[in-house]
Amino acid sequence: MTPFVPTREDAFTLLKKYNKKQGLIRHALCVEAVMGHFARRFNEDEEKWRVIGLVHDLDYEMFPEEHCHKCVELFKEHHWPEDYIRAVISHGFGICTDVKPETNLEKTLYAIDELTGLVASAALVRPSKSILDIKAKSVQKKFKDKRFAAAIDRQVILKGADFLDMDLPELITQVILGMQPVAQDIGLKGNL
Repeated sequence: MTPFVPTREDAFTLLKKYNKKQGLIRHALCVEAVMGHFARRFNEDEEKWRVIGLVHDLDYEMFPEEHCHKCVELFKEHHWPEDYIRAVISHGFGICTDVKPETNLEKTLYAIDELTGLVASAALVRPSKSILDIKAKSVQKKFKDKRFAAAIDRQVILKGADFLDMDLPELITQVILGMQPVAQDIGLKGNL
């Protein structure tokens, strides 16, 4: 029997089964796009990276207290491959799991998850309310202001940058570039 390889359609259907809030769907689309961007940079399987990015917070809305744990059961019910499950779980390293990111895929997911939220928040407070004209320098300024988007864990972002052996400005720049093609879908096209 051929092993199940989830498609983007499979991932989106599963995501929407367990997530109804527009904000969480948009976050998933952000992470999906940025994962695709990094997959191309690393010359990796873009479809796989995108699928994992799309479902990385599968259990977050319905099971917030069991985040990165309940999803194991949900993925297994749908016969998802172990490496996909491990990748999703690893993004909670040091927060809600002890599964350390090891592959480029896992390190990237860990590095960009919180950062996409910071970039989106920084874009929304710009006069244009757009991801299309934001620069890393603006996001870095917001990064340093601990009161801005206070729920976003800056230490996770810094640790993620270390995992990828990237400096923070470069990581921010790459996240912005990854998010820009989906600006309309994530509500960050703004009024340019």
